[in-house]
Amino acid sequence: MILKNLLRRKGRTLLTVLGISIGVAAIIGLGAMANGLQAGYSSMMSGSRSDLILSQANSYDISLSSVDEEIGSQVEVMPEVASISGMLQGIVETENSPYFFVFGYPEDSFVLKRFQIKAGVALFERAAQNQRGKPLILGKAASETLKKKVGDTLRLGSGAYRVVGIYETGDAFEDSGAVLPMDEAQKLLGKQRLVSMFYVQLKDPAQKDRLIERVNRRWKDVELTDSNEFGSKQALSESFSAYVWVIAGLAIVLGGVSMMNAQLMAVYERTREIGVLRAVGWTRWRVLLLILGESMVVCLAGGVLGVLIGWLVLAGITSNTLIMGASTASITVGLVSQAFVTVVVLGLVGGLYPAWRAGNLQPIEALRYEGGSSGGRSKKRLPWGGMAAQSLWKRKTRTILTLSVIGLTVGSIMVLEAITNGMADQLTNMGFSADAEIIMRQANISDTGYSAIDERIGDKIAALPEVQAVSGMIFSALVLPDVGGFFIIMGYAPGEMAISKMNVIEGERLRSNRQVMLGRKMADALNKGVGDSINLGGSRFRICGVYTSSVGWEEMGGVLTLRDAQNLVGKPRKVSMYSVKLKDPQTAREVVDKINAMYPDDVSASLSGEFAEQMPDMQNMSAMLNGISFLAILVGGLGMMNTMLMAVLERTREIGVLRALGWRRRAVLRMIMDESLLLSALGGVGGIVIAFLISGAISIAGMMGEMFQARWDAELFTRALMIAFLLGGLGGLYPAYRATRLQPVEAIRYE
Repeated sequence: MILKNLLRRKGRTLLTVLGISIGVAAIIGLGAMANGLQAGYSSMMSGSRSDLILSQANSYDISLSSVDEEIGSQVEVMPEVASISGMLQGIVETENSPYFFVFGYPEDSFVLKRFQIKAGVALFERAAQNQRGKPLILGKAASETLKKKVGDTLRLGSGAYRVVGIYETGDAFEDSGAVLPMDEAQKLLGKQRLVSMFYVQLKDPAQKDRLIERVNRRWKDVELTDSNEFGSKQALSESFSAYVWVIAGLAIVLGGVSMMNAQLMAVYERTREIGVLRAVGWTRWRVLLLILGESMVVCLAGGVLGVLIGWLVLAGITSNTLIMGASTASITVGLVSQAFVTVVVLGLVGGLYPAWRAGNLQPIEALRYEGGSSGGRSKKRLPWGGMAAQSLWKRKTRTILTLSVIGLTVGSIMVLEAITNGMADQLTNMGFSADAEIIMRQANISDTGYSAIDERIGDKIAALPEVQAVSGMIFSALVLPDVGGFFIIMGYAPGEMAISKMNVIEGERLRSNRQVMLGRKMADALNKGVGDSINLGGSRFRICGVYTSSVGWEEMGGVLTLRDAQNLVGKPRKVSMYSVKLKDPQTAREVVDKINAMYPDDVSASLSGEFAEQMPDMQNMSAMLNGISFLAILVGGLGMMNTMLMAVLERTREIGVLRALGWRRRAVLRMIMDESLLLSALGGVGGIVIAFLISGAISIAGMMGEMFQARWDAELFTRALMIAFLLGGLGGLYPAYRATRLQPVEAIRYE
């Protein structure tokens, strides 16, 4: 009976299933990306045949870890160690892929045995070294996606490399990257004499604890951990997983509200049918289980379709671009199980109230219900408003649920765009003097966090006749186990213009190495003050002052001297960004063009006001935001269309009467569209309120609230209302057209 009821209303069922399936597809697709990253790290460790991993203490991610090669040489001669191999990992920009992983290994690395050459030659064979250009071997997945074969040239960042071989490891993460000789990887990533970590093989596994204790006692800035535990400690994959579930949760909430709306309308539509069932002896529980069962079947169907859509979308995306090692193989049984648990909960929550309402219908009242009209509903009218407003008021429950869908859609998009705007503002101002006219980052990078500009370039730019001053800055992050979060590291040369914007409220300004100025938010979180010490990456620093800043991010960490920060993040004699003060600000555009022409492969200069929008980070974030907005609009639009279709079906007899009284099809279409657009307008206003409520909740969420500060402007509000009317227009168009096709005689006879 459940399937029969659902198939009798194919349009409503299909729209509801589609709405739920999109949310499930988001869980599958985005969850597979997070799984790919986590599984890739775990596979790298387990497949390396190493017992221990030596890395920088409290590093946020492997690609940000920096360990001096000399430490590896000293560990190698310890009696417990059988063999040791360095590995350098980084992220660069390449063709059609903004995030491409590269791995550097020395020639004698025992880890290279896991890279099975499928075409061409191995990286360190004589034939590879004799070819023109700098050699690399390319993962099989990367070669297929980038359409590269042996002998082709691949551009990584600003450098060109020759593909000498195609390898396969069985790990989608590694197979989506490339392997370079260690010295070439160090040059590419700007980490001379540094590695991300060392793989350590022991002579006797029983000596593991003794070696860990010895190494951790001797070097405070590194940590030696078990290979099987290392991959799960990477904060980047955890952050990505959290982000994935927030986005997927949004789609599920929108789909859930739409489903509740559809099921509630199904109960109204079948009031007389339910009355008959109650009259022939059906108990309340049996009716409740019937409606709840329909909800569960709809959700499970949405789950199955969502898994299929997620698989197809992921297969399509990964065939054209590389996303952190994600592939259809990353769709695990656990991920599918999580998706179905979600839809089961969704079915219970979304169907419970409609089922309860159906179970509590009184048989006599239900049998008297006039199908296809507003019978059984309150006839109380609003003291104002036309036919559209009165119609929405008569169906308050449907109206409220529809407004919830529109409001959540518009509000979520608004708050994401407002936070993106706020992040752009903070990134423009972070760590730079307000007087700087030009900001420079490294050219051809995938993320500003990986920017590394040689200080010699800064010295040459400082010597230009148009330039008054140049200030370098280091920007990175470390994990702080004490607070369960991360610490933003900012490095400046004491006395330069860029550091002067910090407002010191306690203690004094930074003067020498091994000192740190702590942001007020971080000082409060750590319960630290002037004179105390703090451990950063295994090194201790004395707190010389506490500062406040107009940029929220700057209070979520601390300021070190440029030299200390360079050593801590593994960028000796390099900076992340430069701010440039000109003698004549009117020449800023000309100087930007001059710098970019002088160093096209080294730096990317831009005006301070244009810096954020040109950052690869913000461009990638904007692309992701557009995808999220499309997802939300699609789910919200399906919910809106479902609601308006139910409104047309519910008012079939009413529309028939109007047509019989002489209403033309155009008038009926306008009536339905007026209701849809009025819902859109009210939902848009509600979305703005929801956006402010979400933003307010985020702003009081401790340090993370400081990071995600929103910036509102007129353009944002205009776009929000346009989205609302887009939902109303697209969602109401087909139902309105369907209403015009109703024949008066058949509509009046509708039960």
